[in-house]
Amino acid sequence: MAQPMGTRVQRAASPLLTLSGIGASFGLAACCALPFYLAALGVGTAWLGDIGIYAEFHRPIFFIVAVLGLVGGAVLLWFQRKIMPRPLFWLTVFGLILGAIFMFLGTREG
Repeated sequence: MAQPMGTRVQRAASPLLTLSGIGASFGLAACCALPFYLAALGVGTAWLGDIGIYAEFHRPIFFIVAVLGLVGGAVLLWFQRKIMPRPLFWLTVFGLILGAIFMFLGTREG
């Protein structure tokens, strides 16, 4: 039996908010901490140059979007935990953890 459209949209809300939080927290970490950690792992960081320059001037906006996305995704995930498919649930949990790590790296000072 097909599910109503509203249920599918509700299931997609938490992963989409989490994805926006990951993107914003990546932008937050791209200017300062992320190049150092990636270089320490042996990964080239030249591709982060343009992102870092843009992100440096928009850090407050990235911070607000990251907090809203990650907290909103976590709250919706909590309420939707019974109706979400297990793989999507765990993928969203992984995304929340990854976004929190990027946010931590982006808010650390030097």
